[in-house]
Amino acid sequence: MSEDFRFTLKATDGNARLGAITMPRGEIRTPAFMPVGTAGTVKAMYLDQVRDLGADIILGNTYHLMLRPGAERVARLGGLHSLIRWPHPILTDSGGFQVMSLAALREIDENNGVTFKSHIDGSVHHMSPERSIEIQGLLGSDIQMQLDECVRLPAERAEIEKSTEMSLAWAERCREAFGDQPGKAMFGIVQGGDIPDLRIRSARGLADLDLKGYAVGGLAVGEPQDVMLAMLETTLPELPAEKPRYLMGVGTPDDILKSVARGIDMFDCVMPTRAGRHGLAFTRRGKVNLRNARHAEDLRPLDEESDCPATRDYSRAYLHHLVRSNESLGGMLLTWNNLHYYQQLMQGIRKAIAEGRYDDFVAETQEGWARGDVAAI
Repeated sequence: MSEDFRFTLKATDGNARLGAITMPRGEIRTPAFMPVGTAGTVKAMYLDQVRDLGADIILGNTYHLMLRPGAERVARLGGLHSLIRWPHPILTDSGGFQVMSLAALREIDENNGVTFKSHIDGSVHHMSPERSIEIQGLLGSDIQMQLDECVRLPAERAEIEKSTEMSLAWAERCREAFGDQPGKAMFGIVQGGDIPDLRIRSARGLADLDLKGYAVGGLAVGEPQDVMLAMLETTLPELPAEKPRYLMGVGTPDDILKSVARGIDMFDCVMPTRAGRHGLAFTRRGKVNLRNARHAEDLRPLDEESDCPATRDYSRAYLHHLVRSNESLGGMLLTWNNLHYYQQLMQGIRKAIAEGRYDDFVAETQEGWARGDVAAI
């Protein structure tokens, strides 16, 4: 395994890219979906299960881990990999998304960064670009993200432009703070909202920094899918083709298919785990809501052809009962199903690109969703 961070582009089909990131803790096959382990755990799953489903990398959240158990404590305990028993790559986001989502609890100053009031106990915390990188280093993550500001859409141009320029300035400060860490990488984050010229300005500014990878942020934050895709079409040609491209916080299976077609290599999203905990299953026949009464006496599994035990071996009637009874096992089984589906989707995407039949794979997958779930009995 490589002692340094390296991205290899193995094949293309149109703009879809097949590749691999190699680094000391393992290889990440791309396109990749990263399960979200916000606070050091992929909710409702054992990490051994997550690995067995095909995940090469998981995501941790700098903001939440900063609050508890605390970055310095994690470092004293041997680092995040050791603490959670995941010896494979970990990407940590920077806390930038919480700058947006917890807007009522923070203040931003371009020079000094962000001051947060904890959503847990109201205690005050400060995060500058340098502190964000320091925290991620204490956690020991393999891929670290720059601190940025993510603006919820729709927004006025003046707000988006100010945020874009500040995020660019913070990227340079994060690069300086990160320095040269063999085997690890820092990614910049393209901002610019839904304004094409700001996206281009952000992408070009980050490309000039010659980082090891680039993320597209500030999308899937309230805008329609067609706007998100248009911003990808505007942004990606401005980023170095030889570096990995990560679309943050995306998304649905359909979002993933269409974003891969435009050249995205990496994804993360809470959707499969959150949906599982709320009774929603992703399957090759589309989404299935196990709360619906139609499943109450249906002894068939979600998908008899699946190789995932949660999908194949438990009846819809039992899953319906667990969900309606608010039993933890219901969320566990449906999260297992959903992460299996997402990883199988990524495996199918990679195979299709390698075979030069990505468009056919997309059409076949969408046709399966359109046919819908099996009829009730």
